[in-house]
Formats: sequence, structure tokens, C-alpha cells
Amino acid sequence: MRVDSISNFQHTIAEEDDLIVEDLVSGAAELDRTALDNIKAVALSEPALHQRLVAIEGGTTGINVTFQMPGKAMDEVPITANAARALAAEIEENYPLDVHLTGMVMMNNSFMESSQNDMATLVPVMYLVIIIITFLLVRSVSATVGTVIIIMLSIATAMGIAGWLGIKLTPPSASAPTIIMTLVVADSIHILVTLLALMTGGEVKQAAIAESIRINLSPVFLTSITTAIGFLSLNFSDSPPFHDLGNITAIGVMAAFVYSVTFLPAFLSIMPIRVSQRRDRMTQMMDRLASTVIRRRRPILWGSIIVSLVILSFIPRIELNDDFVGYFDTSTEYRQDVDFTTAHLTGIYQLQYSLPAGSSNGVSDPEFLTEIDAFASWLRRQPEVKHVSTISDTFKRLNKNLHGDDNAWYKLPDNRELAAQYLLLYELSLPYGLDLNNQLNVDKSSTQIIATLDNMTSKQLRDIAHRGEQWLADNTRDSRAIGVGPGIMFAYISERNITSMLGGTFAAVILISFIIMLALRSVKIGTLSLIPNLLPAGLAFGIWGLAVGQVNMAVSMVAGMSLGIVVISARAARTGA
Repeated sequence: MRVDSISNFQHTIAEEDDLIVEDLVSGAAELDRTALDNIKAVALSEPALHQRLVAIEGGTTGINVTFQMPGKAMDEVPITANAARALAAEIEENYPLDVHLTGMVMMNNSFMESSQNDMATLVPVMYLVIIIITFLLVRSVSATVGTVIIIMLSIATAMGIAGWLGIKLTPPSASAPTIIMTLVVADSIHILVTLLALMTGGEVKQAAIAESIRINLSPVFLTSITTAIGFLSLNFSDSPPFHDLGNITAIGVMAAFVYSVTFLPAFLSIMPIRVSQRRDRMTQMMDRLASTVIRRRRPILWGSIIVSLVILSFIPRIELNDDFVGYFDTSTEYRQDVDFTTAHLTGIYQLQYSLPAGSSNGVSDPEFLTEIDAFASWLRRQPEVKHVSTISDTFKRLNKNLHGDDNAWYKLPDNRELAAQYLLLYELSLPYGLDLNNQLNVDKSSTQIIATLDNMTSKQLRDIAHRGEQWLADNTRDSRAIGVGPGIMFAYISERNITSMLGGTFAAVILISFIIMLALRSVKIGTLSLIPNLLPAGLAFGIWGLAVGQVNMAVSMVAGMSLGIVVISARAARTGA
């Protein structure tokens, strides 16, 4: 929609009674040192450019490209990002310059690329790790192959059903296969461990398979349904991609249950299974551990309670916060470009306030201009603010130009009609694509003030936006402006998502507890089971509060996701007992 740079900045000068509006830089290759020095002086002193498109020391400049995506295809962002990279490569090849790409388009594209890269690298590594660990646990090639097939079938089923339901693959939902992979193994391991233990005890394979299914059918189903509920709690999130992640994973978990009690027994019945005596030693180790716990139950119980209470006491230290740039490792190109930009040029977030003047052409009212200029001055004094773009600076510059470029007249005009004439004369001189529509609405009844902010957390973004809203409420006539912008939007989404996720987790706790009570047919034992189901998540957050102290949007999902998962261990322990 628009491209802004120092070269096409609309510089204004006065020649007698004429206002000259022209590009700051034209025919750069033919300019002499005097002209270049003059351009440098203007670029470093002009408020519209300073710390936005020109660095303080003048060693770095920026080109700001404003996009409006059609929103009709999933590949619009990658196409745009790739075109920008191609242009950057062309510039670097032909000129002695380093080009760094930042902004919301590059951030969104980096999220996509990071997800794709994880799927191409981490998923195969996880497959290998899971295969190795499964083989070490069961010591059977057939059992290991069966588990891998169950994983592949479950992932294929979940992603296939998601495709039929029209669920879009986004960075959050793209992690569903990885999560499904880690969950599916639990179902198979339950059945396989029982099967191999029975065969070690002398049972015939077919009878051992039947007995293993009989013993584990209820626990595995309970594990699957509670895990699915834990992931379905992601639907409480305000972010649709997290709904998709929870729904896809829940489908995969239930598919894993079906395959584990149908395909896996059939597969094992026709495959050779070698029973290793190494499992006897592991069983003996577990028996000794159980005997030790029973024998020392009182000191272990009270010790566990004391340690748990100490760790849980750190939970209040946790703040609900997020750092969107921090999602990317410093090794990624986008993170490096952002770090360079914030260190050498300007910020990466924008805070926008739309301020109503109250009437058509009201932006020329001196009283209104005084208010917005005072607000811009207040914003510039805030430590988080790198640059402020305001129409009041344009009026000051025009007032100076039309008084013979006398610096004493660099101030707001005190006459509404005169200010309106300045604005009309200036707009008529602007070229196509560089009008004032990015600052004024069509009937000149409202203007936009844009503050460019340093890289900061979501909490800090919400704080500066709220302080600005409060200042406007206290110091302007009738302004109920709200700070907006992509960064602010995600900051509030993060806050709402974290809060709603905690509510969803509570709802999942109630539902999972009710299911456990029904399965165990005991309110007392079902209530008691809440301790092993909730304590792991609580301890994790306690340790997190001690070590990190902040919970972001990704971490907020952990409690809901882990609720169903921890039932695996608790239920297995009760079954073994």
C-alpha cells in the first residue's frame, strides 16, 4: 500500500511565497558533497525520520513497507517474505550494504518456517529416540515395530480427519503430530509390558495377549479419554490455532486407543515375540522400590508433603507475560535481524491511537492540535518509545516553511483557517501513494498518532498502552482513545489466552475427576486421585516460578495438556496395586 524511506520523504522548503514539496533525495549518484551534507542534516533533524527511518548516528536507515494482504490464500505471507528476501539479496549483491528484514510479515513467516523446520528435524529425531527407548523397555523388535506403526496410524488419522474438517495447519497446530507421537507410546507400552510379563511367567502368547487386553482395556481407555479432555480444554483459549491443536491431538489420542486395542493385538498375534529375561531384573528393581516405599511410607509421605508445599509456594511469583521475539532462538535469521534493528535503528512494535477532533476538518483546530502535540511530547518522554509520528509535527514544519523557513515559527499555527489552508496546500503537492491517509481520515475529523516501541514483553506493551489511554482521559477534552496495533493485539490475546486457559484447566480438572470417580466407583478414591493428577503440574509451575517467574501463552497450555497425561501414571499405579 505504501513505501516510506529517506529518499522519498516529502521534504518541504519555502521559496519566497511558494511551498516546494519534493523528494528529499533525487538523483543521488550526481549529488555533490554539499547537497549530501544538506540531506544528512535534514534526515537527522526531521522528527518524522529520526529513530524511525534514520538512526541517531546516521549509520543505519530503514525502508518501511506497508502491506494489506488479500486474505484469500495461505501462501500470501511466504510469497511476500520470499520476495523481500530476494530483493534484499539483490541489494546486497550490487551494493556494499547489509539488509535486515523485520516487521509483522517477517515475524509471521518466521513462525511458519520454524514450525516446518521443527517438523523436518525434531520429529525424525523424536521418532528415533522413541524407537530406541521402546526397544530398551520391551526388548522386542516386533513390539517396537508395532508401536511405531500405531504412532504412524494415529498421526495419519488425526491429520486426515483434521483435513476433512477443514482445520488449517498453523504454527501451533503443526506441533500436533509431535505431541501425538509422545502420547501414543503410553497406550502401547501398557499393553506390551503386561503381555511380556505374562509370557515371561509362562503364559502362551495368544492367551497372554488376551489377558493383557483384559487387564489394560479400562486403564488405557481412561487414560485416553482423560488425555483427550485435557487437550480439548485448549478450546477455552481465545486463539483459534490453539483450538485446532487441542482438537487434532484429542482425535489422535482416541485413534491411538482404538489402534492399540485392535490393530496391536492382531499384529502381535502373527509376529514372533522373543521374551527377554532382562525384564525380570527390572521387575525385581521395581519390587524393591515398592517395598522401600511401603517400609518407609511415613518419612516419605511427610517429606513429600514438605517438599511439595515449599515448591508450590513459589507459584505466586509467576507473572502472566509473553515475549514474542523471545520465541525465536538467537540463531534464527529473524531474531538476529530484530536484535540488529532495535540496537541500531528503531523499535519493532507500534502503538496507535486514533484521536477524534469532533467535527469535519477538526484536525486543523489549534486547540485540538495543542492537545495531540502535548500527547506526542508525553509519549516521547516514555522510556519504551523510540519514535512518535504525529500530524502536529507536519503543521509545525508547514508553519515554519510559510514564514520564510524561520525557525522561530516552528510551532503550531494559532488560526484554524490558516492551518486548514496549510494542510490543503501540502496535500495538493504530495505524489500518489504518499498522501496523509496513514495519519488522517477522509473528512479530517480524526488523526492517528503512532508510537514506535522498543522490543518488550506483552506486560510492558499493555502497560504503556494503558498509561497512554489514562493520559488522554486526564488531559484531553473528549478522548476515549484505545491503544491498538499488532503488538498490542497479541499482548492482550496472550493475557486473555492465559487466563482462559487456566479456566479451561479448572473445568478439565472437574470433568476428569468425575470420570475417575465413575471408573473407580469410589468418591473417596476418586477425590484422592486428584493429588497425583494435579500435583505434577503444580510442582512444575512452582519450579517454573522459582527458576523463570513468567508464564507465556505456550506455557499456559501445559497444565491442561498434562492433566490427562499424568492420569497414565496414576492409573497404572492403581492397576498394578
